[in-house]
Amino acid sequence: MIALGFVDNGATVYISSRKSAACDQAALELSSRGICHSIPADVGTPDGRAEVISALERVERHLDVLVNNAGATWGAPLDLYPEDGWDKVFNTNTKGVFFLTQALLPLLRKSPYPPSRVINIASVNGLTPPPAENYAYSASKAACIMLTRHLAKRLASEGILVNAIAPGPFQTDMMATTLAEKRDEYIARNPVGRLGEAEDIAGTTLFLAARASAYLTGAVLPCDGGVAEV
Repeated sequence: MIALGFVDNGATVYISSRKSAACDQAALELSSRGICHSIPADVGTPDGRAEVISALERVERHLDVLVNNAGATWGAPLDLYPEDGWDKVFNTNTKGVFFLTQALLPLLRKSPYPPSRVINIASVNGLTPPPAENYAYSASKAACIMLTRHLAKRLASEGILVNAIAPGPFQTDMMATTLAEKRDEYIARNPVGRLGEAEDIAGTTLFLAARASAYLTGAVLPCDGGVAEV
């Protein structure tokens, strides 16, 4: 959804995913509307991040916008919550965000269109505890929000703005099973009375990449229909 918004607005877009086939297919579909390239990799691992960085450095001299949107979740009862599940979620949702951003700072610093942007996709679950037992997910997204604020303070003087979006429920692969069972429940709890749509998250992300947000850093914008606020 986010990549489509950038492609439709004329950006050269690179997308990455742990699932190579899905990443390649998404890039192929988006390429029918603009410029989109696939870099399959797991940014929750050092090797995966190195693949992304190497691929970008081979073809680009600078980077204007980095969207950290890779995510993982793991649900289990409190007494049975596994350490390997916790590590998988934090490696992607928090550690991956920090170290990918760190590694891409040289390209972000070279943007000819300052300020360059880092946009972290957190979650409404990082603002308020979710009903499901996704302990690592909510904790990792809360950590992502604090990391956003910390990086924003550090990088503003270098012409790099760092903000976050906290989405509510959207029809994504990660939410597919949950929404198949509880779609009506999620809609009923939402003050706006619906799930998020592609234009909602794309528009919010494009705002954070545009001149309109050039005086904004360290912010967390909910995109959730009011779930966390009402």
